[in-house]
This record gives sequence, C-alpha cells and structure tokens, in this order.
Amino acid sequence: MEIIIANRMVTPLRKDVFFSILNYPKAKFTFPIHFHAEYELKLILNANGKRIIGDSNLDFQFNDLVLVGPNTPHVWAAKPIGEFAHVITIHFDAESFLSNSFLEKNASYSLNELFINSKRGILFSKETIERIADSIISLSTIGYGFNSVLKLMSILFELSNSKDQKLLASINYKSDYISKYNSRVKKVISFIQNSYQNQIKIKEVSDTVSMTESAFSHFFKKATSKSFTDFLLEYRIGNVSKLLLESEKNISEICYLSGFNNLSNFNRTFKRMRGCSPKEYREKHNLTKLF
Repeated sequence: MEIIIANRMVTPLRKDVFFSILNYPKAKFTFPIHFHAEYELKLILNANGKRIIGDSNLDFQFNDLVLVGPNTPHVWAAKPIGEFAHVITIHFDAESFLSNSFLEKNASYSLNELFINSKRGILFSKETIERIADSIISLSTIGYGFNSVLKLMSILFELSNSKDQKLLASINYKSDYISKYNSRVKKVISFIQNSYQNQIKIKEVSDTVSMTESAFSHFFKKATSKSFTDFLLEYRIGNVSKLLLESEKNISEICYLSGFNNLSNFNRTFKRMRGCSPKEYREKHNLTKLF
C-alpha cells in the first residue's frame, strides 16, 4: 500500500526485493499529486483523463504508459472507458541492481539515457504500449524471483529502444537534467539561462562557442535532437509554466518576463505546447479537482 506524507509518497518497495508491482484491474484515481525517490513505470488501460508530470499537464486517451524518474511530481486523473480502468504501477530503484559502471558500458547506453530522461517523464507511443503491455501485465503474476528481475530489465531495455518517445516536463524543469550534455552544449544553455528574456539571434549564440551559424545549428541539433529555436522556445515555455504555478504574476507580465514580445502569439504557442491556455493551465494543475 502506498502512503502519502506532505506529497512525498512512501512506495511499497521493500529492501529485500528489486521492485514492487501493483495491479489494479478495477482502478480508482484517488491519489493527489505526489513524488517519491523511486522510479515509477505506470501502465493505464481503458481510461481517458489528464496527467501531470512535472510541469506538463496533458490529456491522454484510452491507454497511457509513462516512466517517471525519482522525485518528479506526478498524478493521473481519469474516468474508465466502460466499467473499469486497469492500472499497473511498478516502482523500482535502478541503482540497487544497475550500477553506474554497468550503465556506462556501450551496451547500456540506451538504458542510461532512459533513466536520465525519466527525470522529465517519458511518454511511450500507442504502438509501444500494444507491443509491451502483455509483458508488463504478466510481470505481476510471476513473483519477485530472479527471473522477474530479468523480465523487468528486458522490459526497460525494450522501452529504452522504442521509437516516438516524448519527454513531458520542460527542459529546465529539472536542473540536473542539463548535466547530461557536453561542455559546449552546457555553455549554450548557460547563455540561454542568462538571456532568454531578451531576443536572441543565432549568431550571438554561435559566437559563444566559436562556431559558424551553420556549423552551430548542425552541432546543436545533433547534440540535443532539437533545433536551437525549438530548444529556446521549450525553455521559455518551461519558465512560463514555473511562474504560472509558483507566482501570482498576471499572464501578460509572465509573457514578457519569459522572452515573448507578442501576447497573442504567446497564448497560441503555449496552447500548442501545453494543450491548454495559460489561464487554464494555472487553474487546472490540481488534477484531483477535475473528476
């Protein structure tokens, strides 16, 4: 049984096992937003609703599969499709059976990336859910012996190599997430952190790392899988989300403080990236009030 104390959840993971699994074929979505020190892999079947992962607040439909990293706040609020929703939740401490030296090996590269990216929450595609749901369900039937650990590692490895993963929380939601990048990218991010409120030109940024604009654009896209423009936009929207949740500043003020110079364009961009208007985001972030 899970226990929540001041939004920190004490998971059912015991010291004598590698992971815990909770299988609710008649699930009810009653938990408030919470966090915990363990990784959480959650599979939701036959439900529609909303989820919060960090500063991400999005709808989901029918099935949902997300890996949430340690101490990242999260919650789901949903209604079943038909009579019941089915939810399986796995908690594990990766460090207890996957050491840093193991994850640093070439063969473990995708697993290491999976755990780093989970700090922002990873949403897996519907195709991945169709392929792996039965494996996750069957894991709940075989106990906690060594074979179950191998099965969990196999599931995580398959997820780490799955296509169309989506990171949910903003790039700047978890400051330690940025540590994954090399020194040049960190220098660029430092520039963004100091200048995102201003209008930034590519030449200004490329000059900070002594590269041509063309070479910089290619380098940055290869290193981050995002264009510089998209990266900067996501950083600004992350700052907007933080101010909406943690301050009482009005939306217009937040718009300009975050580097946007046009309120209507800002509102359109925020809705495209967050799935709702800034006002709705601020009002609805407490999902426990939605259903």
